[in-house]
Amino acid sequence: MGAKKVCTRMISLLLLCLLCGCTGTDSDNNLTLELRSDFLSREGCSGVMELTADYGQRVYAYTVEFDGTVKDGMTLVITAPEEVAGITANIHEGQTYLEYDGVRLETGPVNEEGLSPLDALPTFLTAMESGYIAETGSEMMGETEVLRICCRDPETDPGQGLETVLWFDKAQKTLLRGEVRSDGFTVIQCEFSAFILKQSNT
Repeated sequence: MGAKKVCTRMISLLLLCLLCGCTGTDSDNNLTLELRSDFLSREGCSGVMELTADYGQRVYAYTVEFDGTVKDGMTLVITAPEEVAGITANIHEGQTYLEYDGVRLETGPVNEEGLSPLDALPTFLTAMESGYIAETGSEMMGETEVLRICCRDPETDPGQGLETVLWFDKAQKTLLRGEVRSDGFTVIQCEFSAFILKQSNT
């Protein structure tokens, strides 16, 4: 590993510590920092998720396949329900573009900050890369021991404002679920049947 890569990694690790107010055990906190390092060094990610958007009076559910790189952006393809299957969203540098043929997809904001369902995955990735980690802890999800990570504004009390909560399989270190909460109410939830981080082989 060259001097430049070593320096970059050291700076990244310092950034991890500055952006973490972890409250869990040493083991949980160490795993959290390890996961953050993995997300920071990723070249991309791919997978499948069941996305639920709750608008209060309306709830929408979709199956979404996604694939992309940090350099080229992310492509999300809806595969279910059948009436909207094939709709594709391309996300690059903060801009989202929808591609579809005669089908209308509800992607309006789910909170006052303008968050839409298509923002869920980028929100999860940003939280793991640079969000302030306010809480960490272990719990059981069925028979799987998971690490729960909660990111929010460090000046905001729990249950207030925008919070991003992520659950990782502790043994496999894979993302299982993510939620975006607005003032304590879950507006977007994603269950991942597959989530793969693409890392450089060099």
